[in-house]
Amino acid sequence: MEQRHLGRTGLRVSRIGLGTLTWGRDTDEHDAADLLKTFWEAGGNLVDTADVYGDGEAEYLLGQLMDGLVPRRDLVISTKAGSVPDPDRRVDGSRGHLLSALDASLARLGTDHVDVWHLHSYDPATPLEETLQALDIAVASGRARYAGVSNFCGWQLARAATWQLAAPGSRARLASTQMEYSLLQRGVEREVLPAAVDTGIGLLPSSPLGRGVLTGKYRGDAMPPDSRGASAHLAPFVEPYLDDTASRIVDAVTTAADGLAVTTLQVALAWVRDRPGVTAPVVGARNARQLTAALSVEALSLPDEICRALDDVSAPVHRYPDHDWSTL
Repeated sequence: MEQRHLGRTGLRVSRIGLGTLTWGRDTDEHDAADLLKTFWEAGGNLVDTADVYGDGEAEYLLGQLMDGLVPRRDLVISTKAGSVPDPDRRVDGSRGHLLSALDASLARLGTDHVDVWHLHSYDPATPLEETLQALDIAVASGRARYAGVSNFCGWQLARAATWQLAAPGSRARLASTQMEYSLLQRGVEREVLPAAVDTGIGLLPSSPLGRGVLTGKYRGDAMPPDSRGASAHLAPFVEPYLDDTASRIVDAVTTAADGLAVTTLQVALAWVRDRPGVTAPVVGARNARQLTAALSVEALSLPDEICRALDDVSAPVHRYPDHDWSTL
């Protein structure tokens, strides 16, 4: 699998990442082992997790599989911290919480460092300088090799990135940001992606298949019994993308796939993988068969005319102040 630099750093990662959102909950140890082995054998190295996935079970399961199944040195492990199961405070970006969470992640993973450590979300109740200092301490102590953020909007990302760049050598520059991005969700193009490109931050798209909708499995009111849409706890996650707008986009992706003699999954994933500023979409798969289907996109590059057609049919409405005011 082709590799790309993560932002403006020397770290190289596979241009498709493996997500572990369902590990330890819907994905058991046997399926997880098959997924990791399949990914590694295909040349993948970027594995993304978080301390809240499966209440920590995803990290623990990944730690159990490393070395015994796949050498730790062959993987680029990315994890996240900051989300907390507190209905009154969903995010804790305090330095104390973040560093304690990192130590707990390392213990579950069974390693002395993670390759990329992301802040899971912006915490408006904590000074950003305090939150970012946790990244600096983690990198300086060797517990994290690179730092990033997740779910930061445009101004939050720009502020964090410029703060880190303001003191080179003493602050860890941001290497990446993880955000939802697909043909069904192009909101990052408004401000996040331009900010990331300008500051040298690589984008790691999550849900690049539109929460599974872009595979076409839900066309015509279909609801496969083993799908996320039919799952009691994941159905609300899928439901927002089952509207008429999404249906039109899925139809266009299907038409493109038929014309290229490939799958809708391949078209949707190739589109987001090759967008400017994108380093590696993170794909979550239920089993090795699904992952193999996703990894088959490696050989596909979409023709320019197909990309333009998909751009047009999925274009979000961005007016003032994104466009020259005199043309509006």
